[in-house]
Formats: sequence, C-alpha cells, structure tokens
Amino acid sequence: MAALPKRHRKIYNPVHPAPYELSRSRIENFVKCSACFYLKQVKGINFPSIPQFNLNIATDILLKRDFDRHRGKDTTHPYLVNIGYDYLVPFEHPNLELWTQSMHFGAEGHFHTVHAETNLKIGGGIDDVWLNTKNKKLHVVDFKSTSSSYDTPEISLGGKWKAAYKRQMDLYVWILMKMEFDVDTVGFFLYVDGDRFTQDDFLTNDQANMKFKVTFIPYEANTSWIEPTLYAIKDLLTTSECPKHHETCEYGVFLDAIG
Repeated sequence: MAALPKRHRKIYNPVHPAPYELSRSRIENFVKCSACFYLKQVKGINFPSIPQFNLNIATDILLKRDFDRHRGKDTTHPYLVNIGYDYLVPFEHPNLELWTQSMHFGAEGHFHTVHAETNLKIGGGIDDVWLNTKNKKLHVVDFKSTSSSYDTPEISLGGKWKAAYKRQMDLYVWILMKMEFDVDTVGFFLYVDGDRFTQDDFLTNDQANMKFKVTFIPYEANTSWIEPTLYAIKDLLTTSECPKHHETCEYGVFLDAIG
C-alpha cells in the first residue's frame, strides 16, 4: 500500500490522519452549494475554472505596497490620517508575507488554524493586518476593487454578492483569533472604485491612467456561523451520498434542464 502524503488536501481521504486542508474559497463553495462542494472534495470532479482578475490583483499589490512603507515605523498612511483613523498602523510580523499567500495556506507559517473537533485545517490569504494603537488589538483588512456604473455610487456591503465578502472577513477574523492573536471583531474593507466618469484624459503618450475613488468600510464580524458550518462540512465529507444541488446553483439548474 502506497504511503500517504504528509499533507491531507485536494480529495478527502477518510483514513488520512492529517488535518484536511480547506481554503476559505472551498468553505464558500459549501455555503453556496453542498453538492458542488461534495463532488469536488470527495469525488474529485473539477468544475470549469474562472480566470484570475489580474487588475484586481494589481490593485491589491499596490495598496499593500503603500501600507508596507509604514510597516515597522509606527507611522500610518496619510489616507487613514485624513479620515480620522490615525491610530491604525500596519502590523509587523515575520510571517506576514506568508499569510498573504492563499495558494500555500496549509504550509508551515502560513495563515491557517486547525479545528481540532473536526480535524480540518482552515486558512486562506489575508490582504493586510493593522494594529490599533489605542486598544492594542489587530484588525483584519480586505482590499476590494470595482468600477461602479454610477457616477456617484454608494459603495456598501449590501447585496447578494457582498455576502461572500462578509463571510470571508468573518472567517479571517476567526482564524487570526485561533492563531492566538488579540483581534478586534471589527474588520475593514478598503474599496478602490475605478472612475469611468472622470473628464481627465485616460490615454496620455505611452501610458493609460485610471483614477480610483476610495471607500473605507468598518465591518463587525460575525463568527457564530463558522463552527456549525465546519461540523456540517465534516459530516458531508464522511457520507457516501451526494446531496441535492442548491436551488440557485447554476450547475444544478443545468443538470435539471438536461434531465
């Protein structure tokens, strides 16, 4: 019999003793449709992939770089000073860069925790962490990019698609707490919104320049759903029967349509 790999990931193996690694996105898959989750994690069926949003990745990198200029210096970004959050400074930790690497979350020193009761290793890639110099607690920070189709948009966390953003923040706050850091339950979303209504020239000489409006949104995390969800996931991983697709699942709708 072949030796088991050291880490337990990809397809679930009920006899593997190591914690089974589940990323934040896999947990989101379960929340949206337990059948799709089961087919991928237990049966190894791959669904059509979604291309990376490289422009969003670029804005994340640039925002992180801006805050890195203040990391370890006990200074904060002028933007935060201007909006009355001068007491927030970028948190310095030797593993912070590892925490941002979502593709390797399960490796040593990365952003994860093991839920002992289910033997699940939960993790992901965090955008940033800031220290509150007033209460000495940490805040999880998530960078988001968009381009609103309205000239004077009100960026908020309302709407169907934003629920996933809030669950991501909930989970990352919970993970950081489980990593035994003193964490504030308030996280922050920093939104940059590509301004398509500006009258400034976009293309100049050999460069194209886009301006972004900025919205800063505090969010009170709700972690109460996480542990019940992990127990439900573990129950599903160990069952032999695939559940029905959620009524809103596009794959389930397609399968029903073709009979």
